[in-house]
Parts: sequence; C-alpha cells; structure tokens
Amino acid sequence: MPMTGEEYRESLRRYRPRVFVDGDAVSCVADEPRLLPGINALGVTYDYALKPEYAPLAMATDSFTGRRVNRFLHLNATPDDLLAKLEYTRLVCQETGCAQRYLAMDGLNGLFQLTWRLDQDASSGYHPRFLEYLQHVQDADLTLGIAMTDAKGDRSLRPHQQPNPDTYLHVVEKRADGIVISGTKAIVTSAPYVHELLVLPGREMTAEDAPFAVACAVPVDAEGLTIIARPAGRPGSAKAMFSAHYGQTTGVCVFDRVFVPWEKVFLCGEWQHSGFLTRAYATHHRHTCIGARAGFGDLLIGAGVMMIEANGLDCEKNGHLRDTMVELIKLVEGIYACGVASSVYGVRDPAGNLEPEGVFANIGKLLLATQIYDMHRLAHQVSGGLIVALPNPEEDHNPETKASLSAVLAGNPGVPYEHRARVARFIEDLTASDAGGWMSVISLHGGGSPEAMKREIFRRYPLPARRQLVSRLINRGLIASGVSLPGPTGQPGACCETGCTLPAFPPRVGFNA
Repeated sequence: MPMTGEEYRESLRRYRPRVFVDGDAVSCVADEPRLLPGINALGVTYDYALKPEYAPLAMATDSFTGRRVNRFLHLNATPDDLLAKLEYTRLVCQETGCAQRYLAMDGLNGLFQLTWRLDQDASSGYHPRFLEYLQHVQDADLTLGIAMTDAKGDRSLRPHQQPNPDTYLHVVEKRADGIVISGTKAIVTSAPYVHELLVLPGREMTAEDAPFAVACAVPVDAEGLTIIARPAGRPGSAKAMFSAHYGQTTGVCVFDRVFVPWEKVFLCGEWQHSGFLTRAYATHHRHTCIGARAGFGDLLIGAGVMMIEANGLDCEKNGHLRDTMVELIKLVEGIYACGVASSVYGVRDPAGNLEPEGVFANIGKLLLATQIYDMHRLAHQVSGGLIVALPNPEEDHNPETKASLSAVLAGNPGVPYEHRARVARFIEDLTASDAGGWMSVISLHGGGSPEAMKREIFRRYPLPARRQLVSRLINRGLIASGVSLPGPTGQPGACCETGCTLPAFPPRVGFNA
C-alpha cells in the first residue's frame, strides 16, 4: 500500500541502524535534526504519489507484476514509461532539489535485466528470487539505497590485488542459508534513512575478482553494518533558505561480516556478468539524473528571474540579461532534451523491460556533470554580487542595522528589501554555499565520473557506421573513374553493404548498424 510522507517517516522507527553523523551516534534516524532535510525530500516522493493531479506521473501499473506502484519502484516497459519517469523526477526535484528515491528504480531495473540474463546461462533461480523481492518492495512501498561505489583503495590495483580487501565489498563466506559479506561502499545516497540497501558491484570484474562480484539486498539495520554519514543539507542555518528544509546525505557503509540470506542474493561470484550489471544500472541512472538536474535548473531559472526583477532590471530592456537567461535555459533544456531522446529511442532488453538509449543518456549526464558549474555561473551573472555580499539574516533582526539595510539595499521600488534578501539568500544557498558546492561535486561524480560517460559514449557510438557512410559517398564518385577506396571491410570496391542499393535504415539512423 502507498505510504504518506509521514508514514514513511514513522516507518523508519521500525529500524535501528547503526549510524554516526558528525561523530555522534544517532539513536533514532527519524528524530535526528541533521538528517531531517533528507527525510523531508524523500517524503515528497510519497506525498506526491497520493495527489490526484500528479498520479499519472507519480504512479504506474507495473506490466510485469500488475501492481499499481510508486513510479520509483516501477519496471519501465515503454518509451512512455521512460518519459514519465523523466518528467516525474524533474517534478519532485523542482520541489526538493534532489528527491533521491529514484535510485531505487534504476537499481531494480538493472537487477531485473541481470537476473533474467543469469537464468538464461544456467538454472540459477536468480530471476524468480528477484521477482519475489520486487513484490516485497512494491507491496511495502519501500525506499532503497544503492550501495554501488566501493572505497576502491589503490586505484591502480584490481579488487583482488588490494592490500586491504575491505576497500571493496566481497563475499567472505558461503553457507547453506546465505552468504557473509564484508567491505566498504562509499557515497551511498540517503543511506541512513532508507529501508534497505541494494548492494551492486561497482566495476567489471575478472575471474580473480569473483568474490567481489556480488549483488544483494541488505536491511539498513543488518547486524554488522555501520553507516557513517554527513548532515543532509544545512539544517539549523538561518541563511539556508532551501537546504535547511530539503537536503541530501551520503554515507560510507562499512560491512563487517554481514549475513545475507540466499533469497536476497542476486549475483554471487558470476564475475562475467558484473560488467553488464554495472553498465545497465549506469544507463538507467544517468537517464534519471538528467531529470533530476533539470528540476534543479528550474530552480535557478526561476530564482534568476526573481532576482533580476528585485534588482529593478528588465530582460526585455537589458539585452545582456536576456542573453544570459537564454543561455541558462539552453543548458537546462538541452540536457533534458537528451533525456527525452534517450526515452524515445529506448532499447528493449531481452528481459522485457526498456533501457534508455545509452548514447543520449550518457551525453546528457556528461553535459550536466560539467555544465552544472556554468549553470551556477549564469545564475550569478544575472543576480549580481548581493548574493554573497548581503549580511547574514541575523542583521535583519538587529535594531541597530535593520532600518538602514532596508533603506539602502532595496532595489526595485515595488519589491521590499526583505523579499530581495530572501531571493538573494536562496540563490546563495543553491550555488555559493557548502550545499551549493556539494551539489556541484555530486553532479560531477554522482552516477559515474565524466571519464566513465566518455568511455560509454565512445563504446556505444556507431563509428563504423559513420565511416561506412562517408566511404560509400566517396566511392560512388570514384568508382565511375575506375578508382576505389578501401570500404568499411578494408576491401576495395565495397561501397555499401549490398551493392548499390538503398540500405534499410533502423528507427534511429545508423545506430544499429
């Protein structure tokens, strides 16, 4: 049954995870003020699902299980599913900056593909096991964290070569009733306030790395699991106009001989499939990240317009401001357009669900990873220096300074100083505070570093088809003169695949060549 945001908060009380924040042990996650902004953000994904006006985006009927479920627990089956996922992610991130829960959907879709694939190679029983777990998650309306990125240790060494094997999560014991795992997963979004963690391999493994090729589900309060987290947002800060209410934490998850029953194990030593799962999850997640950062970009666009107005300026009369706003809009919507294209050209996996088209998904994620800094810069340009020069909110209540600040720091006569100050602090919070810097770094490295996206784009892009295209065009002119260039196969005279006939183009020209 769908939960409300308040019911989600109460559900956290049924768990007793071992959590530390700022060196302090947290007795109850649901009551910890330093984690409240993150819990608030996740609560929005529950409340929006119960609002009739958002239901077409927020809820979905899962074609594989037949259940009416939260969009973020849904297996995508059609391009419309991917578009709705993208739009819903943008919607909730317009409210929260980063809603976080969408990672669960990406992990579930990747595991659905993996377990089906495993069962084609051997009768492992992984896929039925996963479907039972999926039913459990959907029925209970759970929030899942993705424990994928390992601590990694010495980056020049493979997992099995590490002096300290616990820098990667691995299986230390196989038993009749399950497995025992140890190791460290870093950068686990929302770790303290999820219900369960989906443990996934963070890279492609070799035969020697087989113990590190493991995927499983672990309750957040499993014995032997410790979560070391940072505060979510900037709770308690008077100038945190946004991040005091909505924020995001990441946690380092240390597994010390954690037991996992077989019914929650979805990969155990099948190292040949670890790379497939890593890429499948990454493609789903990078597609989702596009929607998330588009929602964040919408906040910058709206705040930029308000700041221009509060400063007494007008985009229609000030061309440089209009051009800067158009540049900001171009970045946000250009990134989002990659997500739309990735949805429309989604690829049917043999398991039956739809994976976002990988080139567009990776280009969109690469753009947002690097252009988040340009988005901040453009918001700064249209806002002016007040966003960091404005005295702190305490001065607004200081009888010695309040009146003079209101008189000299007002801009547009129709906009009170208090309103201008709130907008300036909102932009500062999003772009020029520790919360803003954190958002930049998580955009750059979350879901994979830019190098990872570049590798995927190069690996997936149909360069041979593009070469073949140009070779065919050139040879058409040269063959008549008795001259020929090497074709795509390296043999003279191979001007096209089937002689001088028109090829049958796939829906996306050249991408399946």
